[in-house]
Amino acid sequence: MNILDMVVGKPIKTTDERAEQIGPAQGIPIFGLDGLSSAAYGPEAALSLLIPLGLLGVRYIVPISAAIITLLVIVYFSYRQTIAAYPSGGGSYTVARFNLGAPAGLLAAAALLADYILTAAVGISAGVGALVSAVPSLLPHMVSLCLGILVIITILNLRGVRDAGTAFAIPTYLFVGTLLLTIAGGIFHVVLSGGHPAPAVSIPPPPSATQAVTYWLLLKVFASGCTALTGVEAVSNGVKAFREPTVKNAQRTLTVIIFLLAALLAGISYLVKIYGIAATDPGQPGYQSVLSMLSAAIFGKGFLYYLTIGSILVVLSLSANTAFADFPRLCRAIAQNNYLPHAFGYRGRRLVYTYGIAVLAALCGGVLVLFGGVTDRLIPLYAVGAFLAFTLSQAGMVMHWRKIRGPHWRKSALVNGLGATVTGITTVVVLLAKFLEGAWITLLFIPLVILLFVLVRRHYHSVKMLTTCKVPVDAVGLSTHPIVVVTIDRWSNVSRQGIEFAARLSPDVIALHVEPNERAELLQDDWELYVEQPFRKAGKPAPTLRLLPSPYRFVIIPIVQFILDLSKQHPDRSIVVVIPELVEDKWYEFFLHNQRGRLLEWVLLARGNRRIFTVSAPWYVGERT
Repeated sequence: MNILDMVVGKPIKTTDERAEQIGPAQGIPIFGLDGLSSAAYGPEAALSLLIPLGLLGVRYIVPISAAIITLLVIVYFSYRQTIAAYPSGGGSYTVARFNLGAPAGLLAAAALLADYILTAAVGISAGVGALVSAVPSLLPHMVSLCLGILVIITILNLRGVRDAGTAFAIPTYLFVGTLLLTIAGGIFHVVLSGGHPAPAVSIPPPPSATQAVTYWLLLKVFASGCTALTGVEAVSNGVKAFREPTVKNAQRTLTVIIFLLAALLAGISYLVKIYGIAATDPGQPGYQSVLSMLSAAIFGKGFLYYLTIGSILVVLSLSANTAFADFPRLCRAIAQNNYLPHAFGYRGRRLVYTYGIAVLAALCGGVLVLFGGVTDRLIPLYAVGAFLAFTLSQAGMVMHWRKIRGPHWRKSALVNGLGATVTGITTVVVLLAKFLEGAWITLLFIPLVILLFVLVRRHYHSVKMLTTCKVPVDAVGLSTHPIVVVTIDRWSNVSRQGIEFAARLSPDVIALHVEPNERAELLQDDWELYVEQPFRKAGKPAPTLRLLPSPYRFVIIPIVQFILDLSKQHPDRSIVVVIPELVEDKWYEFFLHNQRGRLLEWVLLARGNRRIFTVSAPWYVGERT
């Protein structure tokens, strides 16, 4: 077994794809890890902005969480309809493209790609940040820890959907189970104490109020809390990953994810208010996360406390998996429409879109290094892309229902219309609240990605126009052999390979040697010994050796000029240019040895002569002479 088999697993046959499909039990950790883990940092992101209000700020967490949960339910019903309407997947990009046009589709695609990159980066940095808060001595190694976790997640996703689902199942269900147990224990204490439970461990007192309540502050708190909704669209992008019945399994998975997330958000916000837990400044000594304080208040710092905190740390670190599940699938959908390189549509050895996984890993790694792996620096960039995609998707679904006008289409259009309106307003709120804090970076990134889409599409269009052919095969002219021109530098294994290949194409072979120095006599002696004599013994016409003088030491120009002149002298014949090249096993040797041959090919292709063709004749290192 080689190293690649050990790391990412043995190749899977295309016919075994059905065995790689998943059900709701595996779909929850694969597509719901990001959404569920946001329960660990969504409420804290909101409470952190309420610190200036002191104890008064804690009272606002319940109504703000209620507004976020209401928005979550609206988005849920909207995406449930999207899954049924577009079972092939693609999510916001597919819906917007088919119903609102290509520009809206590209906007949704760019917004989602930005969201997935930040989702992966925020998830990993949040997990490492929680670990560092527990073990402060690890602070200097934050970026290294982030990159190490990124490598692990990348490898697990390269192993295939089923392996990733199995690997992430235990941490996901342990996280959900411990948080639900924490919430249930807290509610039990509330009931027993008549609504005034005493914390098992003393809670840091809230800071004194330094600011009055304003609508602008509440909007900013709402915007920060909305980070809990990122990842909700993941199931709609990955519908094809589910086994039959595909739509039902995808909808069940989405239902479970949304129900669990809503329960976690509601329970945490309610208990935070009851226990009077205020957020602490992560940049100050004595920082504790909200969930750490809540778990300690309910259970004390015993086994259940450490089990809960441990599961939170693991799930936050692994929550980037949702982005790794969806980013490659979205890239594949975009590539199918020629807006990204077609390589994104190719599935690797484990039936996953390898190029998408690798690109996401590289981009996420770059973001983590650039921002030092600090979650607070990444959060302001977050959620803009997600809500922009939500809005375009729901607006597209409204147009979808207007087009098909099936039974109860008005009801369906109303649901999606409400979703588009609410998420659209939320997009504006999030953008305004976070613009100066870093959201402008996301706004800059999205147009640049759209520009990339346009350039890639333009390239594929130009290639299609250049290669489109409506001329029938010239069956009569095929009886005429082409003139084959071989470029050689000296007599070598590479030259021999080129001459043999050319002789198989046509009996009319011309070997070209550009002579800027005085080395032609040695080549002529070798030519007589190694080429002309063997051809004469075989009773075949020997190739012709032509020496091209080059007093100014040019190489490409004399060859191109000779070939063009030859084409004019023989207007009824095709010219095939064979370029012998050395193929080595190291990437830098390719650049050292093959630049001149590649340049000749590009120059000949640029001439646009339809009777001139270029062919490479490779000689691989290690071939027997």
